Amino acid sequence: MTPAAVTATVLGYIAVLFAVAWASGRRADNAGFFTGNRRTPWYMAAFAMIGAAMSGVTFISVPGSVAADSFSYMQMVAGFTVGQLIVAFVLIPTFYRLRVVSLYEYLDNRFGVKSHRTGAWFFFISKMLGAALRVYVVCAVMQLLVFSHYGFPFWGNALVTMFFVWLYTRQGGVKSLIWTDTLKTFCLVASLVLSIVFIMRGLGLSFADTAREVSASPMSRIFFFDDPASGRYFWKMFAAGIVLLVAMTGLDQDMMQRNLSCATPRDSQKNIVLTAVSQIFVIFLFLVLGVLLYLYMERSGMAAPAKSDQVFSLVAVEGGLPLIVGILFVIGLISSTYSAAGSALTALTTSFT
Repeated sequence: MTPAAVTATVLGYIAVLFAVAWASGRRADNAGFFTGNRRTPWYMAAFAMIGAAMSGVTFISVPGSVAADSFSYMQMVAGFTVGQLIVAFVLIPTFYRLRVVSLYEYLDNRFGVKSHRTGAWFFFISKMLGAALRVYVVCAVMQLLVFSHYGFPFWGNALVTMFFVWLYTRQGGVKSLIWTDTLKTFCLVASLVLSIVFIMRGLGLSFADTAREVSASPMSRIFFFDDPASGRYFWKMFAAGIVLLVAMTGLDQDMMQRNLSCATPRDSQKNIVLTAVSQIFVIFLFLVLGVLLYLYMERSGMAAPAKSDQVFSLVAVEGGLPLIVGILFVIGLISSTYSAAGSALTALTTSFT
């Protein structure tokens, strides 16, 4: 896949993204920016949340992780599901009862303004660091695929990326974020499923053959109960999944602002439960993709990259597969990055205001 093809794909996606953001956010007022006027249908919020919970780091790292960690990540996903239920049935009723716009208003009501500001500033620091890391990882991939070929510096790459993110989020806030996240989820899931299909064809496998190959691979092991000292031990990952989900979703303005845009707490709860179930299947597909990527490299004689994060990009762009596979990879990567950065800017604006 040539740098020109990557550039055309990125510009095409950005054009669609701006059209969606403009159409959904052109009449947004303050209530629309901060809470989406609390009119978001629960099923749309659920679909948007599938992609919102996954960044470009997920897109390139999870498939590459199967060589070292097999499917052990599914143990943490089980913990995520329990955490989602805690968020839905413990936190959501509280937030709706208090009619908060920023989650950290609860701290003001319960403990006073110092606690409110302390919680908000910790969110500021963690969100800026987290969002910066996600954008950095994807900018590094784009630098490798496109910008280095034209002699464009990395800082310019990052600056252009964040400028586009700011442009499409500045007007509509949460109101447009739901629609752009819906676009992102569609692109992410479609690129994931179609990448699996084209790699299966490249390997000459049917769906039944693929199921047998994946299940027979040592990389498809899910449960690890044998060594409590291991980082892959089931109860460690399960408990970590619960705590991480509650802390990084239930207490995170970025993730919760979509849930709080639903009309009622009941709608928000339905959204969260559906999101939890959907993410199980999506993450499982990422792991299946990882096994297929390693099988493809082995059978085509490709050398494994130095970092597992580079496996997907290497096979998609330089693996001899049809051009559409590289295009799908770029679309999935860019869509996840722009959504994650855009939602972070909206959440930071909401909390600060």
